[in-house]
Amino acid sequence: MKFFIDTANLDEIQEAYDLGVLDGVTTNPSLMAKEGITGESNILAHYKKICDIVDNNVSAEVIATDYDTMMKEAHVLAKIDDKIVVKVPMIKDGIKTIKTLSTEGIRTNCTLIFNAGQALLAAKAGASYVSPFIGRLDDVSTDGLQLIEQIVHIYGNYPELDTEVLAASVRHNMHLIHCAEIGADVATCPLKVITGLLKHPLTDSGLAQFLADHQKGN
Repeated sequence: MKFFIDTANLDEIQEAYDLGVLDGVTTNPSLMAKEGITGESNILAHYKKICDIVDNNVSAEVIATDYDTMMKEAHVLAKIDDKIVVKVPMIKDGIKTIKTLSTEGIRTNCTLIFNAGQALLAAKAGASYVSPFIGRLDDVSTDGLQLIEQIVHIYGNYPELDTEVLAASVRHNMHLIHCAEIGADVATCPLKVITGLLKHPLTDSGLAQFLADHQKGN
C-alpha cells in the first residue's frame, strides 16, 4: 500500500518524507487556505515546493467546473513538475477532462467519489486514481470502508483497468488498517494517522523495561 499525506503543510510533508514511508501528497483548496496560501501564483509556487520535497505523486486540484477551464487549469498544473497528478472532481465535465488528459499522458486523480458507479466511470475515462471519501461517508451513517471494498472488487474483475483506489478522508489508524486489509492501493491521511501506526503501549513499556535492565547491568 502507498502512503500519501493529506496536507499542504511543508513541515508535515517533510516529517513524513524523512520517516521514509511517504509515497505522495494530496492537497485541495481547503488545505491550501488552511496554510494561508492564496492567490494563483502563490498556490502554484507552493505546489512546486511540495514537489521539491517528495519523490512523486503530488495531487493538485483544479478549481473550475467546466471542461474548457478545467483543461486550461490542468495544463498549468501539469507544467509545474512531472510529479503532479491533476485532481479533477467527479462531475460530467470532470469525466470528459480526465479522458482528454489521459490521452495526453497527464495523470489524474478523480476526487469526491461516493459510490461505485462514479468509480467505474472514472476508471473507464482513464483516471490514474479514484478517491472515495471514507470519513465523509461515515459522517452520514454510510459505511465508507464497504465502498472501498466494492470498488476494489469491481476493478479486480477487469485487469485492463489501471486505475488505483486511493482511500481518502481517512480519519484514524483503524481506517488505514482496514483499507490495507481490503486491498486499497493507496491511503491518504493526516500525519497523525501515519505516525499513529508507531504507537502501542506494550512497545513503550517493553522498551522502558529493556532500557531499565540495561542500566542495571551497566
